[in-house]
Amino acid sequence: MWVSRLALRDFRSYESFDLDLERGVTTFVAPNGWGKTNLVEAIGYLSRLRSHRVPQDLPLVRAGREQAIVSARVHRGERHVTAEVTIKAKGANRARINRSGVRVREILGLVPCVVFAPEDLGLVKGDPGERRDWLDSLLVARNPRFAGVLVDSDKALRQRNALLKSLKAHPDSGLEGTLDIWDRAFAEAAAALVVGRRRLLTDLAPHIDEHFSGLAADAREVRREAVARYSSRIDYSAVDPEDDDAVARTVDVIVEAIVSRRAKEIDRGLTLVGPQRDDVELLIGQTPAKGYASHGESWSLALALQLAGWNLLRSDSGHPDDQPILVLDDVFAELDTGRRRRLAHIVAQAEQVLITAAVGSEIPQELVGRTVDLTEVSPAA
Repeated sequence: MWVSRLALRDFRSYESFDLDLERGVTTFVAPNGWGKTNLVEAIGYLSRLRSHRVPQDLPLVRAGREQAIVSARVHRGERHVTAEVTIKAKGANRARINRSGVRVREILGLVPCVVFAPEDLGLVKGDPGERRDWLDSLLVARNPRFAGVLVDSDKALRQRNALLKSLKAHPDSGLEGTLDIWDRAFAEAAAALVVGRRRLLTDLAPHIDEHFSGLAADAREVRREAVARYSSRIDYSAVDPEDDDAVARTVDVIVEAIVSRRAKEIDRGLTLVGPQRDDVELLIGQTPAKGYASHGESWSLALALQLAGWNLLRSDSGHPDDQPILVLDDVFAELDTGRRRRLAHIVAQAEQVLITAAVGSEIPQELVGRTVDLTEVSPAA
């Protein structure tokens, strides 16, 4: 799969920008501040309906404007469609496919894309929320129905938390009795997400280890296994996520866990367990990666996580024309020569690779392709 044209209106630093793209490797080169990342962020937004840089949409709309538009012509073999999203500074976003209005969620899956960026180091060194976001984004990319699962889970959590806050402020035995209803509602919404995450990590595990070994390889190093496993305050070990009844059994496990913490949750006015507090535990050998891995190992592991996701999306597509776009946003500047070369060898297999770099010499020879000098085609941000 590849994008042949990208058009932006009032997106980030761009008042208006249109660019024809090609298959293979394209590198956007310019000094910092010229909007390189804004371009690849736009393609990533069409893929995920969210930025890989900021949690909210408002910063994506050019200052002083009411909306931004991102449009791309997307090719799968001989077929092509134009996907467009209007990002509103206030109010609901809108979407179109081939000029016909659709629900925004219908855009998901049309532009599969995996983004590598300096922010990815947070997957190893950052807070659990960053790892949850990565896992959930990949869930949605593989199966867009999980976008609805995430919405349902978040809605049920907010409703239950509102009730707990009311009980904290104004204890009421009658109101507390309704918690049983909300316990079950939250558990049912959360269970599908938990099972989806656990299944996804099972699929990712061998690819994470394979890519970490490849990226971290060094003649002086002893090979160490990279492990990613689901971590929760709730014990799910009795439920095999691959079983047909895994979701139903997980509902019961979650209900039991939150009921056992009811007094503490009322005292805090907050739901203390569930997918909103879970994590992905990352190990190198038997050692936690966070706090112990070297800078190079942390980068290798972060890249391995993203490459593993790319592997799954490629295998899910079942056809070379459907493999996801790869975006390397200012990544090579962060890597030593050996890791640059090994990463280049892996990603060169993609049908389309989009790279940003401040200096063209950072790009390994294996990825030399078309170069777009943004100082000649766009204003500085």
